[in-house]
Formats: sequence, C-alpha cells, structure tokens
Amino acid sequence: MRIIKKYPNRRLYDTEISKYITLEDVQKLVLEGVAFCVKDVKTEEDLTRSILLQIISEQEHNGEPLLSTESLTQLIRFYGNAYQNVFSSYLEKSLDIFTAQQREFQERLNQTISTNPLEALQNMTKKNIEMWQQLQGNFFKASGMTPDKKKEDN
Repeated sequence: MRIIKKYPNRRLYDTEISKYITLEDVQKLVLEGVAFCVKDVKTEEDLTRSILLQIISEQEHNGEPLLSTESLTQLIRFYGNAYQNVFSSYLEKSLDIFTAQQREFQERLNQTISTNPLEALQNMTKKNIEMWQQLQGNFFKASGMTPDKKKEDN
C-alpha cells in the first residue's frame, strides 16, 4: 500500500517517490488503480476518505457535475437514517455492478468486432437488467420493504 503523508501545511508527501504531490496527482493514482492511504503525519490518522471527498468536491465544482443537486440532497437525507448502512451497501454494490458492466462492455466490444454487435449488446443489456432487479430486490428485502408494501404505503 502506497503511503501519502499529509502535513499540517496541507501538503501531501508521497513516500514512494519521495516528493510532494497535489490532489491532481492523487486523482491520477485513483485513475491508475494504485492502492494508497493518506495519513496525518503527526497523528497517523487515516485521512484517505477526506482526501477523496476533496477530490470529488473539486471535480463537482470545476467541471460537468456527476451528482445533481437532487442526488446530493437525497444522499444527505440518508445520513443518520435507519437505512444508512443498507443504502451505503446498495450504492457500493451498484457502483461495482456498473464498473463490471463497463469492463464487460469494453471486452465484448473488442470481441464482437468480427461478430454481430447488436446481439452482444442485447445480451449484455438483458444481463444488466437481471443484475439490477436482483440488487433492488436485495435492497428492499434488507430494508424490510417489498415493492408491494411500498406501493401500498403511497
């Protein structure tokens, strides 16, 4: 695991390459899939999440936002809610599925250059829908709600 130390002056020091780095450099590590941990130089506290949130905040501010105001509002509402852990797990699994689908799409795209791309896309879409339905079913089951109960409550 690559260790990055955060100094009181807010500077980040990459111990592997023995030099100071920026948030942009940390973002590059994320994009390259490099495992790292950011630690406070004095307390050894793990600051990785804080640094990642800072990167997200800058990305949301400087470019085309990934998260809409409504999405951010809904995320905030889950904090302290009884469903916070369930939602956190649901969101993480959703991102895992999306990432796996992107990877699979790229692999299939490379494989289907010589075959029927429409058929490959249809098969992948069907598989994606099945995984989302399973994930939603698990979410409702874990939250104690079924889709039928949700309709009755409204």
